[in-house]
Amino acid sequence: MNILVIGSGGREHALCWKIKQSPLTEKLYCVPGNGGTAAIAENFDIDVTEHKNVKDLCEEKKIDLVVVGPEAPLARGITDFLEGAGIKVCGPSYAAARMESSKIFAKELMGRYGIPTAAFRIFDDMGKAEEYINSVGAPVVVKADGLAAGKGVFVANGVGEAVKAARAMLEEKAFGSAGNKIIIEECLMGEEVSVLVLTDGTNIVPLASSQDHKRIFDGDKGPNTGGMGAYSPAPVMNDELFDRIKKTILQPTIDGLREEGMPYKGVFYAGLMISDSGAKVLEYNVRFGDPETQVILPRMKADLVELLLATAGSDLSGKTVEWDDRDCVCVVIASSGYPGTYEKDRDITGIQGAENEGVTVFHAGTKVRDGKLVTSGGRVLNVVGMGKGIKEAIDATYRGVEKIHFDGMYYRKDIAYRALSRLQTSN
Repeated sequence: MNILVIGSGGREHALCWKIKQSPLTEKLYCVPGNGGTAAIAENFDIDVTEHKNVKDLCEEKKIDLVVVGPEAPLARGITDFLEGAGIKVCGPSYAAARMESSKIFAKELMGRYGIPTAAFRIFDDMGKAEEYINSVGAPVVVKADGLAAGKGVFVANGVGEAVKAARAMLEEKAFGSAGNKIIIEECLMGEEVSVLVLTDGTNIVPLASSQDHKRIFDGDKGPNTGGMGAYSPAPVMNDELFDRIKKTILQPTIDGLREEGMPYKGVFYAGLMISDSGAKVLEYNVRFGDPETQVILPRMKADLVELLLATAGSDLSGKTVEWDDRDCVCVVIASSGYPGTYEKDRDITGIQGAENEGVTVFHAGTKVRDGKLVTSGGRVLNVVGMGKGIKEAIDATYRGVEKIHFDGMYYRKDIAYRALSRLQTSN
C-alpha cells in the first residue's frame, strides 16, 4: 500500500523509518519531510496548511493511508477534509483535536468528567490575571490557550516571573492569537511521564511509557522547548499505575469525547505528573510525541502499519503490542540559541560515524543543499541508542552524539538522569 506521512521533524523521520519496515508498505511519501526522510521516502515540498494540496497529492499517488505527525494540521481539520474525499487518515477530527489546540477546552472537558488535573483559572484580561497571581503566589504555571510549538508553558517560581509571562502572552502577543486567553494553574510537584496510546474511539492500546526533557539546560533549567531528549521505559511507570491511569484518566477522556459526539481516532498523548497522591493531567496532545516517538518506535516489535490501519479503520479490538526489553535513549542536538533565535545552513558531518557506533540518527531540522546536509531548524538531529539497562543506553547514545558536528551545535549532557538516579539509589 501507499502511505503518506505529514511533517518534517524527528518524529516524522522515526515514523517513516518504522513504516518502511512493514511488509504492507509499498511506496512511502513524506510532506514536506527533511534530509533524513529523503533517504527512505519520497519528499514533496508542498504547503500542508492548504489541505487541497495534500488531497491532490493523495489522489495523484493513490495514497491508501495518511499519517499526520504534527498537531497543527490536525487543529486545522485536515482529517475531516481528507476523509471527506474518501482518503483514510490516522489522526483525530478537528473537534477532537481541540484537546491540544485549546487547553481551555481540554481543562473544561476534564472538569465535566472528573479527570484529575491541576486547579486552574482562565483569563483574557491582564489586570485580573495579575491580581490573581498576586493572590495565589508562586510557584505557579502560566499557559497559552492555543498551540505554541511546545513553548507556551511557563513554570514561574516567582510572582514577578508569572506576571511577566502572562503579560508576554496577553499583551505582547508572544504567541499570537494562541495567547488571547491564558490558563493560570497550580504547580504540580512530582515526576512527569508521557503516556501514549492508540485509540479507535472506544478501545485503547497502550504504547511504551517514556519521559522527555522539556527544559533547554541540564538539570531541567531554562525555558521550555519542544523537547531536548527522552527515554523509554519510564521507571516511574508500572502495570498497576498504568491500570489506574487508564481507569481514571484515559478511558473517561476517550468515553467523554465519544459521548459528546467527538469520537477520538488516532494517537492520544497524556502528559502526567506522578506524585504520592496519584497521577494528574498536565496536558493532552493529539499525536505522537516528539521526541517520545523516537524512543518508543525502536522498542516496538509490532507492525506499526497494521496498528495505524486498525486505528484509522476504527477497530483496535484485540490488538496488543510486544516490546523490546532494552532501554532506549534519545538526545536532541539543537542549534545554538534554540528555543530563541538560531542560525541555519550549517554543514553537518559525522552522522555515518555515529551510526557506525550502533545508534540511529533521526533527522529533524535538516535539508540537503548543493548535495550537502545542512541545518534548517532549531532541533536538528535526534541520536537514539539502546542498551540492556538505562546506563548502557545512555552511554551508547552519547558515543554517537560525540561523532557529530556542526557549528553552534548544542545538546544536554544529562538526558535520562532521573532514571539513572533511580538505578543508583536502588543499588
